[in-house]
Amino acid sequence: MVVTSDPRLHSPMYFFLGNLSCLDICYSTVTLPKMLENFLSTHKAISFLGCISQLHFFHFLGSTESMLLAVMGFDRFVAICKPLHYTLIMNHQVCLQMAVTAWIFGFFHALLHSVMTSRLNFCGSNHIHHFFCDVKPLLELACGNTELNEWLLNTVTGAIAMGSFFLTFLSYFYIIIYLFFKTHSCSMLHKALSTCVSHFMVVVLFFVPVVFVYIHPASSSSMDQDQIIAIMYSVVTPILNPLIYTLRNKEVKGALRRRM
Repeated sequence: MVVTSDPRLHSPMYFFLGNLSCLDICYSTVTLPKMLENFLSTHKAISFLGCISQLHFFHFLGSTESMLLAVMGFDRFVAICKPLHYTLIMNHQVCLQMAVTAWIFGFFHALLHSVMTSRLNFCGSNHIHHFFCDVKPLLELACGNTELNEWLLNTVTGAIAMGSFFLTFLSYFYIIIYLFFKTHSCSMLHKALSTCVSHFMVVVLFFVPVVFVYIHPASSSSMDQDQIIAIMYSVVTPILNPLIYTLRNKEVKGALRRRM
């Protein structure tokens, strides 16, 4: 709302931050309300359609966020390392295309998982060993052959997570190298590095748990670990994102004061 209403924030960085804010609201909404309901209720149940829908939107928003973080890293790289070409490279059309591509790619990635999971036969226990419907807990309940589903999870989801993380890491790595060689003021270097490090810490907190959960093989003991780790990227990261990316930003603080 702040980015939309304040013309001073109509820039590529805040356009992507607006997308990230929208993603985090939706991402938390997919799992937290049902999780809280189950904590307070003795009847812990979800319909099959509700379960597949939750799985779809969780992977849709999660994979979109991973790609958006990579795009935001690239945006910071261009802004810091190529400031004279920034408005030319990151024009409105390019920013819109990058954001739309991330949302569309995330949707079809999630659709792949939801369709393939819904086609499985579930003939045994219907007790999901997790606080939300995810691919791995559902594969544990499936009766038929799940090799294709596991391959899609490990390869496709793993490639999106690792690819996005690598591109984000590469952007921040080049930024830090550039600042070391080009910035002669210690105070400016310290300020820029503190911003980059805080941003990259959020990226690490999101990607490392995701990679750990979706790439290592499932087992009965690992499912308990996965539940704890899932809290990091489904609850903690959406809380940290506005604190790190937005509330530490002077321009956003100024915009909030003007609105008040």
